[in-house]
Amino acid sequence: MVIPQRPGLDLGPDGALLFADCAVVPDPNPEELAEIARATADNARALLDAEPRVALLSFSTKGSASHARVEKIRESLRILKARAPGLSADGELQADAALVAQIARAKAPGSPVAGCANVLIFPDLDSGNIAYKLVERLGGAQAIGPILQGLDCPANDLSRGCSAEDIVNVVAITALQAIARQEKSFVTTDAH
Repeated sequence: MVIPQRPGLDLGPDGALLFADCAVVPDPNPEELAEIARATADNARALLDAEPRVALLSFSTKGSASHARVEKIRESLRILKARAPGLSADGELQADAALVAQIARAKAPGSPVAGCANVLIFPDLDSGNIAYKLVERLGGAQAIGPILQGLDCPANDLSRGCSAEDIVNVVAITALQAIARQEKSFVTTDAH
């Protein structure tokens, strides 16, 4: 998503944020959610040319609520940190704590991503899909995608109502993913 900037609100590189999962996995388990977060972080590097700051979103911030759905986010974060220890990620965070520095200081002091997240990981498809459509329609953001992740080769999808601009954007993203995959393969091969 590319979000028009408002005074006092500094979101992502050039106003760009990645939302996941908004189109594929209806109710990911903690392991699937951790993998969605890891793959989306890889896409942030490729598409935003920025270091990812991953927020695993919830209706709770740092223990403000207790529920099985909150525990799912905590477990996802534990798995993500084990699989990608150098990744800047945190959870559970409410959306406002993930995005707004002033709120982050009050709700999640010391968090490495609170107030400056550029990758938002939603707990389920309902919340991700609803959020991106609200941000697009009410907030005036430009939504690009859906972008598919976790496949052997870059491939993406277009919605039924897509425009010519949507097609161009998704083709460009697919090309960037292919380049990033090739570079990653080269680095891995070169290291051996």
